[in-house]
Amino acid sequence: MKVLVLNGSPKKKSDTFRLTEAFLRGFNREKKHEVHIINVIEKDIAPCRGCFGCWQRLDGHCVIQDDQNAILDLYRTADVILWSFPLYCYAMPSHLKALLDRTIPLVKMNMVQEADGTVHHEALADFSRIHTLVICGCGFPDWEGNFDGLRAMCNVCFHEPDMVCVPETPLLNVPEAAIVADPLLARFEQAGEEYEATLKLSAETVADLERPMIPKEVYIQNVNGR
Repeated sequence: MKVLVLNGSPKKKSDTFRLTEAFLRGFNREKKHEVHIINVIEKDIAPCRGCFGCWQRLDGHCVIQDDQNAILDLYRTADVILWSFPLYCYAMPSHLKALLDRTIPLVKMNMVQEADGTVHHEALADFSRIHTLVICGCGFPDWEGNFDGLRAMCNVCFHEPDMVCVPETPLLNVPEAAIVADPLLARFEQAGEEYEATLKLSAETVADLERPMIPKEVYIQNVNGR
């Protein structure tokens, strides 16, 4: 399979990407998949102009000549797309959102209404074969109220992808926290193996990956230096 990994962290080795690397180790343990990692912060991706020139050309490319069109080419041919990023203001970082905004060339202006009444643009090709996974980490001590907006956006944009939202990820870069961080990384490796076998994560696996590493009160005390 072809796997496209979009690393949306401003840092190559972010807390969140440590989780993603562990997941990929499990997923590609047999080295039989083609994994292409893009550090989005390094790419020249301008904001969408809203000109809809792509809808006039319908060639799957944007009229802006920067790094986005090469990414769109990889996007179209991927079997799995993994979006990896830290939570920024309850959503994805702006440079990654620019990439997402500029995927408009992959759809047409024509609108399709589903049986449930929802409306979306017609895809330029059949992308239903693409499996999408989102891994997002944050510095908050829990899940509730922090990932809700992001989950709503991803469910609409990616048609209810597998999604793992992990609190307390700064602990992954604290040496003293290895006693709780290392087991989480090991569970992400196991989750990668599960996903490789089924292209799906069970609800039990997601709940296990999203469980805070230490109690909320202890985490807050540590962050506040008390």
